[in-house]
Amino acid sequence: MVTLQKRIAGLSEASLERFVLRARQAAGLKGTVNVLVTGSSAVQTLNRRFLGKNKATDVLSFPSPFPPARGAGLAGDIAISADIAMLNARELGHSAVQEIKILTLHGILHLAGFDHERDNGAMAKQELKLRRGLKLPVGLIERAAVPSGQSSPSEPRRSG
Repeated sequence: MVTLQKRIAGLSEASLERFVLRARQAAGLKGTVNVLVTGSSAVQTLNRRFLGKNKATDVLSFPSPFPPARGAGLAGDIAISADIAMLNARELGHSAVQEIKILTLHGILHLAGFDHERDNGAMAKQELKLRRGLKLPVGLIERAAVPSGQSSPSEPRRSG
């Protein structure tokens, strides 16, 4: 299920739902995924309440505590800040719709068990492969992989 609490020009719940299905299948993720596109303050509240971090971020993933059996059931939930997505899209020169899809894909990979902070590049490789297959511009992990001393367009943004 997709809920757009904050609207993005050119994005409908139905079109994002179709993308979620394609991305979930590409990632081999079983079960359904709920996606909430909302404002930064709501994402900050979720981040503080569930992860103990009192700051807004671009995307949060919450895996289901009960993995889906044979594809049935909930894989997890994703919350996306439309505010940060629009800002990143503008800075990176692509549409806000594309940015929402990049964040959705990133969240789906987390729900599939990937963790870019601990997996020695496995998530980065998978995100690159899937992003190319889904025809999306530069992904979150690639943005953060900027040589020391240089700034990344997403550096001031938060990535979950």
